[in-house]
Amino acid sequence: MGEEGEAGPGPSSQAAAAVEEEEKAAAPLERPPPEELDPDDLLNAFFSDLKEVDRDNEVNRILWAFKLNPFEKLNLHFDATPEEIKKQFRKLSLMVHPDKCKHPQASTAFDILGEAQKELLDDEKRENLLKFLEMAKDEVRKERKKETKHDNIVRVASLLHEDGRDGLEAEWEKSDEFHERWKMKSRDVLARSEWRKRKLGKRLKEETLRIEEKEKDAKERHKAKKEHEQNWEKNRDQRVTGWHDYLKGGGNKKSTGMLKPPKLKTNDDDKLYVQRPAGEQFRPQVKSAGPKKD
Repeated sequence: MGEEGEAGPGPSSQAAAAVEEEEKAAAPLERPPPEELDPDDLLNAFFSDLKEVDRDNEVNRILWAFKLNPFEKLNLHFDATPEEIKKQFRKLSLMVHPDKCKHPQASTAFDILGEAQKELLDDEKRENLLKFLEMAKDEVRKERKKETKHDNIVRVASLLHEDGRDGLEAEWEKSDEFHERWKMKSRDVLARSEWRKRKLGKRLKEETLRIEEKEKDAKERHKAKKEHEQNWEKNRDQRVTGWHDYLKGGGNKKSTGMLKPPKLKTNDDDKLYVQRPAGEQFRPQVKSAGPKKD
């Protein structure tokens, strides 16, 4: 039997090669890892897609935001951190910037955002604001407790929650419903506080004006009194000289006596227009010097 030639690949080898090729074809192509994008680039891309109507709506929202709460002006939850405040300001300021927004009051809205951020980043002002916001939160909690006192659903949910009623309320305070109620209640608290502040300021102003008027009147009276005393001292020599002259010339003058009353007058009954001194009718008549008549 002659020497056998080189044997070719068997059926099993061909099948294995075919399976390997199919697996390679079915395997997903490896993609390069996605390139990490800069947050600033993402933000700029977002604003480039904004429509002008969106910018105008945001300007209107800022202009109509509650004036006494900078959190509302920045459209933030009241528990926002300083980092969140800065981030939100940058986002909204780019949105309503006068160079990019055609709204006629875009500049005003931009300034409002700047003042809101400045107030919230001021530790003293923020702490003072948070005191009133905490008062509003406490009122919301009291109302919630009163509303759910006999609510069976809340009672069952509290039993099922691992942290009980406290855990259930903690979750509720993360909801939009809670933050909306907190916002409305804070408006009431801040408005009442501002009203009392203005009323007190008005009363203080009125009291200050009253004190100023009183002090002004006292100064004028003191000035008039001082001028009177100065004039009195200034004319003292003149008064003394006049008095001495009066005393010197008093002995040479004759006494004029008492004033005489006017004389009484009478008139005839038939001639009321004729008046004569009283008693003249009793005076004897003067006889005529002419010849007697028979």
